[in-house]
Amino acid sequence: MNKWSKRLAELSGLLLALVFVIPVLWVVLSSFKSGYEIFAWPPTFLPENPNLGNYVQALKKSNFGLYFANSFYVSTLSTMLTLVINSMAGYALAKFSFRGNRLIFFSFIATLMIPLQVILVPIFLVVKSLGLYNSLWGVIIPPAATPTGVFLVRQYMITIPDEIMESARMDGASEWKIFWIVMMPLAKPVLTALTIFSFMWRWNDFLWPFIVIGTQRKYTIQVAIANFVGQFSVDWNSLLAISVLAMVPMLIVFLIFQRHFMKGIALSGLKM
Repeated sequence: MNKWSKRLAELSGLLLALVFVIPVLWVVLSSFKSGYEIFAWPPTFLPENPNLGNYVQALKKSNFGLYFANSFYVSTLSTMLTLVINSMAGYALAKFSFRGNRLIFFSFIATLMIPLQVILVPIFLVVKSLGLYNSLWGVIIPPAATPTGVFLVRQYMITIPDEIMESARMDGASEWKIFWIVMMPLAKPVLTALTIFSFMWRWNDFLWPFIVIGTQRKYTIQVAIANFVGQFSVDWNSLLAISVLAMVPMLIVFLIFQRHFMKGIALSGLKM
Protein backbone atom coordinates (compact mmCIF):
# COMPACT_ATOMS: atom_id res chain seq x y z
CA MET A 1 0.00 0.00 0.00
CA ASN A 2 1.53 3.31 -1.10
CA LYS A 3 1.49 6.59 0.81
CA TRP A 4 -1.64 8.05 -0.84
CA SER A 5 -3.63 4.84 -0.53
CA LYS A 6 -2.79 4.74 3.17
CA ARG A 7 -3.88 8.36 3.63
CA LEU A 8 -7.12 7.69 1.73
CA ALA A 9 -7.85 4.64 3.91
CA GLU A 10 -7.20 6.68 7.08
CA LEU A 11 -9.49 9.49 5.84
CA SER A 12 -12.23 7.00 4.96
CA GLY A 13 -11.95 5.44 8.42
CA LEU A 14 -12.15 8.88 10.05
CA LEU A 15 -15.26 9.82 8.05
CA LEU A 16 -16.90 6.49 8.89
CA ALA A 17 -16.11 7.02 12.59
CA LEU A 18 -17.71 10.48 12.45
CA VAL A 19 -20.87 8.98 10.96
CA PHE A 20 -21.25 6.83 14.09
CA VAL A 21 -19.96 9.34 16.64
CA ILE A 22 -21.93 12.46 15.64
CA PRO A 23 -25.39 11.04 16.58
CA VAL A 24 -24.02 10.00 19.98
CA LEU A 25 -22.53 13.47 20.51
CA TRP A 26 -25.87 14.99 19.49
CA VAL A 27 -27.70 12.97 22.15
CA VAL A 28 -25.13 13.85 24.83
CA LEU A 29 -25.16 17.58 24.04
CA SER A 30 -28.96 17.68 23.68
CA SER A 31 -29.32 16.21 27.16
CA PHE A 32 -28.00 19.54 28.50
CA LYS A 33 -30.47 21.64 26.49
CA SER A 34 -33.82 23.04 27.54
CA GLY A 35 -37.02 21.69 26.02
CA TYR A 36 -37.34 24.77 23.82
CA GLU A 37 -33.80 24.48 22.49
CA ILE A 38 -34.17 20.78 21.64
CA PHE A 39 -36.90 21.64 19.10
CA ALA A 40 -35.46 25.01 17.98
CA TRP A 41 -35.08 25.63 14.26
CA PRO A 42 -32.48 25.92 12.90
CA PRO A 43 -31.10 23.34 15.34
CA THR A 44 -28.06 24.09 17.48
CA PHE A 45 -25.32 21.55 17.99
CA LEU A 46 -23.90 23.05 21.19
CA PRO A 47 -26.29 23.95 24.04
CA GLU A 48 -26.64 27.72 24.56
CA ASN A 49 -27.18 27.44 28.34
CA PRO A 50 -26.01 23.96 29.42
CA ASN A 51 -27.47 22.70 32.69
CA LEU A 52 -28.15 19.48 34.58
CA GLY A 53 -31.87 20.13 34.96
CA ASN A 54 -32.86 17.29 32.64
CA TYR A 55 -30.83 14.79 34.69
CA VAL A 56 -32.28 15.99 37.99
CA GLN A 57 -35.81 15.88 36.58
CA ALA A 58 -35.35 12.39 35.12
CA LEU A 59 -33.87 10.93 38.32
CA LYS A 60 -36.71 12.37 40.39
CA LYS A 61 -39.39 10.83 38.19
CA SER A 62 -38.62 7.22 38.96
CA ASN A 63 -36.35 4.87 40.91
CA PHE A 64 -33.60 4.69 38.32
CA GLY A 65 -31.02 3.59 40.87
CA LEU A 66 -32.96 0.34 41.23
CA TYR A 67 -33.34 -0.05 37.46
CA PHE A 68 -29.62 0.45 36.92
CA ALA A 69 -28.91 -2.13 39.63
CA ASN A 70 -31.29 -4.61 37.97
CA SER A 71 -29.62 -4.11 34.58
CA PHE A 72 -26.14 -4.46 36.09
CA TYR A 73 -27.19 -7.65 37.89
CA VAL A 74 -28.71 -9.14 34.74
CA SER A 75 -25.86 -8.09 32.44
CA THR A 76 -23.09 -9.26 34.78
CA LEU A 77 -24.53 -12.69 35.62
CA SER A 78 -25.64 -13.35 32.05
CA THR A 79 -22.17 -12.42 30.78
CA MET A 80 -20.52 -14.76 33.29
CA LEU A 81 -22.82 -17.61 32.22
CA THR A 82 -22.15 -16.81 28.58
CA LEU A 83 -18.39 -16.99 29.08
CA VAL A 84 -18.56 -20.36 30.86
CA ILE A 85 -21.08 -22.05 28.53
CA ASN A 86 -19.71 -20.73 25.24
CA SER A 87 -16.06 -21.33 26.15
CA MET A 88 -16.82 -24.96 27.01
CA ALA A 89 -18.80 -25.50 23.81
CA GLY A 90 -16.21 -23.71 21.66
CA TYR A 91 -13.38 -25.70 23.23
CA ALA A 92 -15.11 -29.03 22.61
CA LEU A 93 -15.90 -28.17 18.98
CA ALA A 94 -12.38 -26.86 18.31
CA LYS A 95 -10.18 -29.43 20.04
CA PHE A 96 -12.09 -32.74 20.10
CA SER A 97 -12.65 -34.82 17.01
CA PHE A 98 -15.90 -36.77 17.10
CA ARG A 99 -18.63 -37.81 14.70
CA GLY A 100 -20.95 -34.93 13.91
CA ASN A 101 -18.53 -32.23 15.08
CA ARG A 102 -18.94 -30.04 12.02
CA LEU A 103 -22.67 -30.76 11.79
CA ILE A 104 -23.18 -29.53 15.36
CA PHE A 105 -21.05 -26.45 14.69
CA PHE A 106 -22.89 -25.50 11.50
CA SER A 107 -26.19 -26.14 13.25
CA PHE A 108 -25.18 -23.54 15.84
CA ILE A 109 -24.30 -21.09 13.07
CA ALA A 110 -27.59 -21.78 11.26
CA THR A 111 -29.56 -20.60 14.29
CA LEU A 112 -28.20 -17.10 13.65
CA MET A 113 -30.59 -16.93 10.69
CA ILE A 114 -33.64 -17.52 12.89
CA PRO A 115 -35.17 -14.22 14.09
CA LEU A 116 -35.89 -13.93 17.80
CA GLN A 117 -39.56 -13.25 17.07
CA VAL A 118 -39.95 -16.75 15.58
CA ILE A 119 -38.90 -18.54 18.79
CA LEU A 120 -40.15 -15.93 21.26
CA VAL A 121 -43.38 -17.73 22.17
CA PRO A 122 -41.79 -21.20 22.73
CA ILE A 123 -39.03 -19.67 24.88
CA PHE A 124 -41.61 -17.73 26.90
CA LEU A 125 -43.66 -20.89 27.50
CA VAL A 126 -40.56 -22.75 28.70
CA VAL A 127 -39.59 -19.88 31.01
CA LYS A 128 -43.12 -19.71 32.43
CA SER A 129 -43.30 -23.48 32.96
CA LEU A 130 -40.03 -23.31 34.92
CA GLY A 131 -41.47 -20.63 37.21
CA LEU A 132 -39.09 -17.94 35.94
CA TYR A 133 -41.75 -15.51 34.72
CA ASN A 134 -41.45 -12.09 36.38
CA SER A 135 -38.00 -13.06 37.64
CA LEU A 136 -34.64 -11.58 36.70
CA TRP A 137 -33.38 -15.16 36.23
CA GLY A 138 -35.91 -15.45 33.43
CA VAL A 139 -34.01 -12.65 31.70
CA ILE A 140 -30.55 -14.00 32.54
CA ILE A 141 -30.70 -17.69 31.62
CA PRO A 142 -32.33 -17.97 28.13
CA PRO A 143 -29.79 -15.84 26.21
CA ALA A 144 -26.73 -17.16 28.10
CA ALA A 145 -25.72 -19.62 25.34
CA THR A 146 -25.28 -17.72 22.09
CA PRO A 147 -24.26 -19.11 18.68
CA THR A 148 -22.13 -16.01 18.13
CA GLY A 149 -20.18 -16.77 21.30
CA VAL A 150 -19.67 -20.42 20.34
CA PHE A 151 -18.47 -19.33 16.89
CA LEU A 152 -15.97 -16.78 18.25
CA VAL A 153 -14.49 -19.13 20.86
CA ARG A 154 -14.32 -22.11 18.54
CA GLN A 155 -12.62 -20.15 15.77
CA TYR A 156 -10.08 -18.67 18.16
CA MET A 157 -9.23 -21.96 19.91
CA ILE A 158 -8.54 -23.60 16.56
CA THR A 159 -5.56 -21.24 16.23
CA ILE A 160 -4.05 -22.50 19.53
CA PRO A 161 -1.55 -25.31 18.73
CA ASP A 162 -2.62 -28.81 19.79
CA GLU A 163 0.94 -29.44 20.98
CA ILE A 164 0.23 -27.30 24.06
CA MET A 165 -2.57 -29.67 25.08
CA GLU A 166 -0.46 -32.73 24.36
CA SER A 167 2.34 -31.39 26.56
CA ALA A 168 -0.12 -30.82 29.40
CA ARG A 169 -1.48 -34.38 29.02
CA MET A 170 2.03 -35.79 29.13
CA ASP A 171 2.56 -33.91 32.39
CA GLY A 172 -0.48 -35.69 33.83
CA ALA A 173 -3.01 -32.83 33.58
CA SER A 174 -6.68 -33.84 33.41
CA GLU A 175 -8.96 -32.53 30.66
CA TRP A 176 -10.62 -30.12 33.10
CA LYS A 177 -7.23 -28.79 34.19
CA ILE A 178 -6.14 -28.36 30.58
CA PHE A 179 -9.32 -26.39 29.88
CA TRP A 180 -9.23 -24.11 32.95
CA ILE A 181 -5.47 -23.70 33.50
CA VAL A 182 -4.09 -23.91 29.96
CA MET A 183 -6.72 -23.00 27.38
CA MET A 184 -8.72 -20.33 29.19
CA PRO A 185 -5.71 -18.00 29.81
CA LEU A 186 -4.63 -18.44 26.18
CA ALA A 187 -8.15 -17.55 25.04
CA LYS A 188 -8.21 -14.30 27.02
CA PRO A 189 -8.46 -12.05 23.89
CA VAL A 190 -11.57 -13.75 22.51
CA LEU A 191 -13.14 -14.05 25.96
CA THR A 192 -12.58 -10.31 26.38
CA ALA A 193 -14.34 -9.61 23.08
CA LEU A 194 -17.18 -11.91 24.10
CA THR A 195 -17.43 -10.15 27.47
CA ILE A 196 -17.91 -6.79 25.77
CA PHE A 197 -20.44 -8.15 23.28
CA SER A 198 -22.43 -10.06 25.88
CA PHE A 199 -22.58 -7.17 28.35
CA MET A 200 -23.65 -4.82 25.57
CA TRP A 201 -26.35 -7.21 24.32
CA ARG A 202 -27.81 -7.78 27.77
CA TRP A 203 -27.58 -4.14 28.83
CA ASN A 204 -29.31 -2.91 25.67
CA ASP A 205 -31.89 -5.70 25.52
CA PHE A 206 -35.44 -4.39 25.62
CA LEU A 207 -37.80 -6.91 24.04
CA TRP A 208 -37.09 -9.97 26.19
CA PRO A 209 -37.09 -8.17 29.59
CA PHE A 210 -40.25 -6.33 28.51
CA ILE A 211 -42.00 -9.67 27.91
CA VAL A 212 -40.68 -11.57 30.94
CA ILE A 213 -40.82 -8.86 33.62
CA GLY A 214 -44.25 -7.80 34.85
CA THR A 215 -43.37 -5.90 38.04
CA GLN A 216 -42.06 -2.36 37.84
CA ARG A 217 -39.51 -2.91 40.61
CA LYS A 218 -37.82 -5.57 38.45
CA TYR A 219 -37.56 -3.41 35.32
CA THR A 220 -34.21 -3.13 33.59
CA ILE A 221 -33.02 0.29 32.52
CA GLN A 222 -34.13 -0.11 28.89
CA VAL A 223 -37.69 -1.04 29.89
CA ALA A 224 -37.75 1.88 32.33
CA ILE A 225 -36.57 4.29 29.63
CA ALA A 226 -39.46 3.19 27.42
CA ASN A 227 -41.86 4.59 30.02
CA PHE A 228 -40.86 8.09 28.92
CA VAL A 229 -42.59 7.40 25.60
CA GLY A 230 -46.30 7.96 26.15
CA GLN A 231 -49.27 7.40 23.87
CA PHE A 232 -49.62 11.07 22.97
CA SER A 233 -46.30 12.63 24.00
CA VAL A 234 -42.63 11.92 24.63
CA ASP A 235 -40.64 13.41 27.52
CA TRP A 236 -37.58 14.13 25.40
CA ASN A 237 -35.67 16.00 28.10
CA SER A 238 -35.74 13.09 30.56
CA LEU A 239 -35.38 10.51 27.79
CA LEU A 240 -32.15 12.06 26.50
CA ALA A 241 -30.69 12.45 30.00
CA ILE A 242 -31.35 8.84 31.06
CA SER A 243 -30.16 7.55 27.67
CA VAL A 244 -26.81 9.25 28.23
CA LEU A 245 -26.51 7.74 31.72
CA ALA A 246 -27.36 4.32 30.26
CA MET A 247 -24.36 4.59 27.91
CA VAL A 248 -21.85 5.01 30.74
CA PRO A 249 -21.63 1.36 31.98
CA MET A 250 -21.02 0.05 28.44
CA LEU A 251 -18.32 2.67 27.90
CA ILE A 252 -16.62 1.68 31.17
CA VAL A 253 -16.70 -2.04 30.26
CA PHE A 254 -15.21 -1.31 26.83
CA LEU A 255 -12.44 0.87 28.26
CA ILE A 256 -11.53 -1.85 30.77
CA PHE A 257 -11.31 -4.66 28.21
CA GLN A 258 -10.36 -2.80 25.02
CA ARG A 259 -6.69 -3.87 25.15
CA HIS A 260 -7.55 -7.46 24.18
CA PHE A 261 -10.70 -6.70 22.18
CA MET A 262 -9.27 -6.19 18.67
CA LYS A 263 -6.90 -9.16 18.98
CA GLY A 264 -9.79 -11.44 19.92
CA ILE A 265 -11.89 -10.31 16.95
CA ALA A 266 -8.98 -10.48 14.49
CA LEU A 267 -8.01 -14.05 15.39
CA SER A 268 -11.54 -15.49 15.62
CA GLY A 269 -12.08 -15.99 11.90
CA LEU A 270 -8.83 -17.46 10.65
CA LYS A 271 -9.81 -21.09 10.14
CA MET A 272 -12.92 -23.14 9.45
